[in-house]
Amino acid sequence: MYPNSILNETQFLDYNPLERYDYEQVDNQFPAPEIENQAVDEELPPLEDVNNTINQFDAQRLSVQVPDLDNHDQTPFLIPEFDQLTKGIANSKLKSKSANRDLNSPASLELLSFSRSKFKRLPDEIVPDCAGKLSTVEIIELAAEKFIKFSAQQVNGYTMFTHPYGSSAFTSLSIDETREVELVFQLLTAAENVSRKQFDVASKFIARCGWVACDSGSPVERLVFYLCEALQKRIGKEIDIPVATKLEKQCLKNENHMALGTNMTFLAVYQALPFNQVLHFTGIQAIIDQVGTSKQVHLIDIHIRSGVQWTAMMQALANQSSQIELLKLTAFATTSDVQEVRETGKRLESFATTLSLPFSFKMLVLSDITEVEEKQFEVQDGEVIAVYCHMILRTMILKPQRLENMMRAIKTINPSIVVIAEVEANHTSTSFVKRFTETLFFYGAYFDCLDACMSGDNVHRSVMEGVHFSDGIQNIVASEGDERMSRSVKMDTWKSFFARFGMVEIELSDSCLYQAQLVLQRFSCANSCMLENNGKCLIIGWKGTPLHSLSTWKFI
Repeated sequence: MYPNSILNETQFLDYNPLERYDYEQVDNQFPAPEIENQAVDEELPPLEDVNNTINQFDAQRLSVQVPDLDNHDQTPFLIPEFDQLTKGIANSKLKSKSANRDLNSPASLELLSFSRSKFKRLPDEIVPDCAGKLSTVEIIELAAEKFIKFSAQQVNGYTMFTHPYGSSAFTSLSIDETREVELVFQLLTAAENVSRKQFDVASKFIARCGWVACDSGSPVERLVFYLCEALQKRIGKEIDIPVATKLEKQCLKNENHMALGTNMTFLAVYQALPFNQVLHFTGIQAIIDQVGTSKQVHLIDIHIRSGVQWTAMMQALANQSSQIELLKLTAFATTSDVQEVRETGKRLESFATTLSLPFSFKMLVLSDITEVEEKQFEVQDGEVIAVYCHMILRTMILKPQRLENMMRAIKTINPSIVVIAEVEANHTSTSFVKRFTETLFFYGAYFDCLDACMSGDNVHRSVMEGVHFSDGIQNIVASEGDERMSRSVKMDTWKSFFARFGMVEIELSDSCLYQAQLVLQRFSCANSCMLENNGKCLIIGWKGTPLHSLSTWKFI
């Protein structure tokens, strides 16, 4: 059906480059690619998403009264260092300053006026999944509606809520769903107060979340747990009282930010979740479509990571009726990851040998991958060039001049195609409340997906959430300036940026979309995934929430 396809349907369903090995062999041969995609050590002035993710609703700010926690008859499970932090707040001048702040701050409107167009359903139209449960994002949507619409009245020292609009979405909730909506409501109230620097009030709401949230509960409870840790860490930085997270107390650290080395957790998540496999197979198919039956193909991988995706490319070229003369792969490396990239090259060379495929691997070592020059690519006459950028451009946003330098260098070699896979979220906003809201929905969808695709006792799921996702959440929520390395912008922003270099988007072929669908069919959670077009770009998401984008480009 598709003469240049990576695999036809029968071949694809019978073949997976990872299934030919057991986990240990795959991990030794091709370490799993990065799922969380932590940012490298770069500096970047924030780049705002061209689409404002916050729409201003014409609603009054909800005034929340906080009960006296000291009189509560239940000892709460406290978020780490809560007692120390509230004591520090009470003794700081920040408390008196925050108490006198303008209570009409628009922070609450910014926090919850998340674009309704992002979601396919309004809260009144939310319906349970096949298991009869609301998704994590649907719980968040209901909590956001509650924050906007509900009025608060203090009854006997506790906050009681009534819904003035009589939404059926709230009256039909189960006990667990009601509890989770209330939990997210408390989290949103805490975040609003953090944005207004009312840290004493925020800490009380964080403590209330701590009575329910935990890192081993439901997806909502786990999400709230890690966001509360991030809020506590931000408060600690503001008042100069360090707050240790659970991870830091256990002396654990995310040592493998770019997932170049052997990492069984990334491999397990790569196998269990569909997103990176969809991006890889579809991106490789797009390259196959462009290089066609070329005799000499030169691939340039801006950040190769494990290189597992190139095994599919090699197999496709080896199976073509016209024999390729040379497949050349140039991989960028920095002084900090030379050894890992060299090992990746050796594994790919060994794989090419098993296919009798003429293959050449070159490692381009740079002090900074954005400092590349045209001559360093060593492009030869007759080569068809394809550039592959998988979750790497977002790490350069803090240094736009370096990103622009790299784009100019790529333009000089005139590649036939540039494949861009990125995170579809706006984590770069200078507004804390906008970043917090984006983080809440983005990671809410990911926690929901992990819960559906990996069992609760799976150690890799726990490590992914407790180490890698937690690290990403804290960096986005608790850090500012040069410390905030984890940044993403949406595809519409990238489109505006690429247009400055004379780049035009290439529409993904039917065979590309065919491959994306085939990959999804291999997963039991396929019905919860979404594949949608944003112009010529493919958006991959979970239950209506966009998570990643794949686009292809050329220079004119």
